[in-house]
Amino acid sequence: MGSVKLILERPVGVIGGGSFGATIAHLLSFNVDVLLYSRNEETVRSINEEHRWTDIELSDRIRATNDIEEITQTCHLIFPVVPSMNFRAMIIDFAPYLKPFHMLIHATKGFGLLGISDEELSTARMDRSNVRTISEIILEETCVLRIGCLSGPNLSKEILARQPAAAVIASKFDEVFQAGQSALDSHLFAVFGSKDIIGAELAGALKNIIALASGILGGLDMGKNIQSMLITRGLREMIYLGKAMGADAKAFLGTAGIGDLIATATSENSRNYTFGMRMAKGETPDDIINSQSELTEGVRTLKIVQQLSKNYKLNLPIMGILYKVIYESMDIQRSIEILMRFPYSQDVDFLD
Repeated sequence: MGSVKLILERPVGVIGGGSFGATIAHLLSFNVDVLLYSRNEETVRSINEEHRWTDIELSDRIRATNDIEEITQTCHLIFPVVPSMNFRAMIIDFAPYLKPFHMLIHATKGFGLLGISDEELSTARMDRSNVRTISEIILEETCVLRIGCLSGPNLSKEILARQPAAAVIASKFDEVFQAGQSALDSHLFAVFGSKDIIGAELAGALKNIIALASGILGGLDMGKNIQSMLITRGLREMIYLGKAMGADAKAFLGTAGIGDLIATATSENSRNYTFGMRMAKGETPDDIINSQSELTEGVRTLKIVQQLSKNYKLNLPIMGILYKVIYESMDIQRSIEILMRFPYSQDVDFLD
């Protein structure tokens, strides 16, 4: 605990000036001084001069910078909160300034790719040789070894409104969990620990896909019975793919799995859920994407999962049908009819 205490005597860093970066900075500010990195000069100015992020008032313990060297020299514990499609490019920029003494606890819920561009997502063959979790990208591109993942039901609007929440910090290193818990834990935010970082990362990425589908049902006002069935069967598909990629099924049954899934797949504060709702009401995927200021991670993740399921020869009916709805213009009502008739044989066969 001595090294953890020394780390927390310094400001804690956050990389990313989006909604969840601001949320993590807000949570940290209950316990420590915070230095937030953003490339956006207006974000930096607003935080430093007005103590605001968009229309949210922030603690004066939060300061912002657009200087990579400043945040890496000032902070030894850093939370990267950057969209998955930009994560590798970001960490490559930071790599020359990161040292083995740094701890990184990321909060990105998606996948990285090796040797595949986002333009090739719908055609490239994908497996564990070229699909990476975010922690694996950090290991590949930096000298940092003490890495963690923050995952769980963390809807930014609720947290910034000072509503209670909880999360898991998953890491192979006890000191990473201890530092992250000490920095984040408060009367409004509980932090649990896990050793299964791969499981937490996969659960966090895959639940966004089920939230898209659940949002479609919500947009059609189809009721909670069918929505709860979709979430339950969606969890089954998440576990099947997670096991194929090396995760333990147990990781999907806790806070980072079913806890995050329930929140993301039922709340209009979830970007993935509202994306599905808007599709159900007649908007096209391109129109929704072009109108959003931040990435809906599940839309990109769905393309990757489609290719992974083909390679692993997995039968994932919800994810497969949703891919056809979003990317092949399949009729939504027809897709629901197909899923309603799908011949499931067992209820919890993933436990066999």
